[in-house]
Amino acid sequence: MQFPAEPFKIKVVEPINRTTREERAKLIEEAGFNVFAIPAEKIMIDLLTDSGTSAMSDNQWAGMMIGDESYAGSRNYFHFEKTIKSIFGFKNVIPTHQGRVAENLLFSVMLKPGDVVPNNIHFDTTRANVEHKGGQPLDLVIDEGLDPTYDHPFKGNMDIEKLKNAIRKYGKERIPLVMLTVTNNSGGGQPVSMENIRQVSRTVKKHGIPLFFDACRFAENCYFIKQREQGYRDKSISDVALEMFSYADGCTMSAKKDGLVNMGGFLGVNDDRIAQNITNLLILMEGFPTYGGLSGRDLEAVARGLKEVLNIDYLHYRVSQVRYLGDLLTKAGVPIVKPTGGHAVYLNAKEFLPHIPQEQFPGQALTVSLYREAGIRAVEIGSLMFAHKDAETGKMIYPELELVRLAIPRRVYTMQHINYVAGAIVEIFKSRDKIRGLQIIYEAPVLRHFTAKLKEI
Repeated sequence: MQFPAEPFKIKVVEPINRTTREERAKLIEEAGFNVFAIPAEKIMIDLLTDSGTSAMSDNQWAGMMIGDESYAGSRNYFHFEKTIKSIFGFKNVIPTHQGRVAENLLFSVMLKPGDVVPNNIHFDTTRANVEHKGGQPLDLVIDEGLDPTYDHPFKGNMDIEKLKNAIRKYGKERIPLVMLTVTNNSGGGQPVSMENIRQVSRTVKKHGIPLFFDACRFAENCYFIKQREQGYRDKSISDVALEMFSYADGCTMSAKKDGLVNMGGFLGVNDDRIAQNITNLLILMEGFPTYGGLSGRDLEAVARGLKEVLNIDYLHYRVSQVRYLGDLLTKAGVPIVKPTGGHAVYLNAKEFLPHIPQEQFPGQALTVSLYREAGIRAVEIGSLMFAHKDAETGKMIYPELELVRLAIPRRVYTMQHINYVAGAIVEIFKSRDKIRGLQIIYEAPVLRHFTAKLKEI
């Protein structure tokens, strides 16, 4: 199938600074072999994250000009609230400056030490926020979701039997809520089916346990449901979204993804009591309930972005660009997670670098090589991000998946940029035996991958 043309025109451009391999080799060593510590101006193609890196539209920029910066009751908040209620359907809308604050507020109100939070797979900030409140994150994705080579249309699905077993084991008293991440970021950006969402909802409601979505890439998940699930081909993305969220009691949302903005987020909650408790904390941590850490112009940009992301032409282009990069790599024999997801291509570092054991961080080693050889910044989603010591035995537990995520910012890079990325990765793959493992020389107690310092072995 021919790749779809971009459903937009380019009005403003930003120059890319080119660097030499020698310069990059020095920079990555000075950064402790951690790409988070590299200045952005020294990156050629930045695929570190799709969060907050989107190019906003002329309509969004126009909305920024009518920002009402009143401390309380900004008119932009009411547009923000109305838009979110029309798409997500939740009774209460609580603005935050980004998704991890929404998570922190939710878990601060709903978790107590010793509680367990099931999810398909927690992402890093979600996991860290659960653990920070003394809870235990529990990953219950289907087995197919842990096999990078298995081609399944909804690898983000939660395993219903695993969920039932968890409820039997811990009891509903220790499970204050269940979460579903759509799409499932840590598992390769894989979608969750509507049928699975219904099954999860029925299971938890039977026990009186609330269901929340991590909804930051909800539109991409809805697109996959429309394309792959029987009975949804003729439905609009808006209709799919309304049905999807109707099965839940609330959501956290980083609008920096499918809100198409550089900053923003929110909580959607049906329960008035939970919403009030969260709002009380919001005032302490973020700001007044009608701005929640955001300026009026940011609230307006989110409201407009959430409408734009529902456009089927945009979503078709978005998912097709990711698939195009995945197809180029697959044809060259580069191991990736199959099928490609909605926002990123995930390199399978275990297969890419079989000579590097997990205790030497093969995903991070590959990330370092991508920057040093080609000026491409990606992110490791593997042992550096998720390995941890068992609390009882002290034994190091490594994640099943060892991945490198190539997250594609929305409406930012052209197809020639994507071709460059693919070509660079193929060349690195040909000489992959030269890549060395890493060891940690400094790590923070929480979310260590952001600030860790390493050295090559």
